[in-house]
Amino acid sequence: MEPEARARLRTARTKAKLSVRELSRRVGISPSMLSQIENGHSEPSVATLYSLVSELSISLDQLLAGPGTEHSPGPPTTPTSPLVTPDQRAVLVMDSGVTWERLTPSPDPLVNALLVTYPPGSSSSTNGGLMSHHGREYGFLMSGRLTVRLGFETYSLEPGSSISFDSAVPHLYVNESDEPASGLWHVVTGCGASGTEGPIPSWRPTDTQQEGRS
Repeated sequence: MEPEARARLRTARTKAKLSVRELSRRVGISPSMLSQIENGHSEPSVATLYSLVSELSISLDQLLAGPGTEHSPGPPTTPTSPLVTPDQRAVLVMDSGVTWERLTPSPDPLVNALLVTYPPGSSSSTNGGLMSHHGREYGFLMSGRLTVRLGFETYSLEPGSSISFDSAVPHLYVNESDEPASGLWHVVTGCGASGTEGPIPSWRPTDTQQEGRS
């Protein structure tokens, strides 16, 4: 997670008039874990990150504002160019090394368009818990192998295969292979199958209850 994203997260918490202790209580992690995330000493899991942005009423795209953008939540600025080169992509790195790179030049109110990479042994949650959210998910795997647990079913994605589903169905991504898995992911949040509108999905992760507690 880039320093700019951590600064936006801290600013959003301050504007919401929430202490570290109160916000950590709401998302189900320890205060020390939240402090470490804000200060750059720890990375959040996918589920924890979405719990935080949901609780603070900001979007993932507002955290991924990219280079040269104001370090605080707010309306997105109009990009000067529709082109996004690899060195210009906004990036988030999760606790297990899962990497999200935004493919749009600025926050999009209708979709999160991402290049996602799962290192070997990584998953979308800390302890293997499934999560669900509003909208609809579309994934296309370009390299590696990725296991998708969707409700009571399990699917294996190989290069060239794709998957789409209502994100309200509990799901989990796991890379059980010994090579990275990379693909293109689009999470449509503007008006998904669950009837939500706007860029902020309502995430219900199950793994954050234990994260950071020992």
